[in-house]
Amino acid sequence: MYEEHPAGFAGAVLWRSATTAGAAPSRVLPDGCVDLLWSSRRGLVVAGPDRTAHLSGGGPAERWVGLRLPPGAGPAVLGVPAVELRDRRVPLADLWGDPVVAELAERAQTAPAEVLAEVAARRLRAAGGPDPLGARVAAALAAGTTVTATAAGLGLDPRALHRRCRHLFGYGPKTLARILRMRRALALARAGTPLAEVAARCGYADQAHLTRDVRDLAGVPPTALLPR
Repeated sequence: MYEEHPAGFAGAVLWRSATTAGAAPSRVLPDGCVDLLWSSRRGLVVAGPDRTAHLSGGGPAERWVGLRLPPGAGPAVLGVPAVELRDRRVPLADLWGDPVVAELAERAQTAPAEVLAEVAARRLRAAGGPDPLGARVAAALAAGTTVTATAAGLGLDPRALHRRCRHLFGYGPKTLARILRMRRALALARAGTPLAEVAARCGYADQAHLTRDVRDLAGVPPTALLPR
């Protein structure tokens, strides 16, 4: 079971999922985002930006509620650079301390979605909002703009863009561009576009290039990620 809806601020998304004991793990694809999570077994956790697919579940039954922050907004909410959380699942108490998180965890037992959205919105306001550069970089790269052209359009040299991207997204602009291109390609394929056409429209050299890139990032070829 999985469902999601807008959280009501800054492009964040609230989602819920539940797994049964022994169910096959689900494949969570990288997206350049940081998630603030509540688990019925693990409490409050932060999921950092992944470079490759993360396999979730496969153990005891578990309920999850998550707040997916828009690309680049994680550092403003959590108070740490995204690169420090890359490919990691970290207890929130490790970042904010036990006293603060203990109170949140107690409230989250009965209303996890409300608690996650409330604390994230409050911290985002206190930080003055997300760094606007994050949305601009993500939009440019998602549209297929090259890293060099993106840096020039933002008035940054490539090294400065790389540093800012590691802070905001957890990895450099080339990795972010690959991830966003993969997600665009899969969205087109899931809507019924043939893979050869997807490859051409998304800037891959050919369908074989698309397949290799998706396999590198997702762990499986694109056909395994499409509806049967």
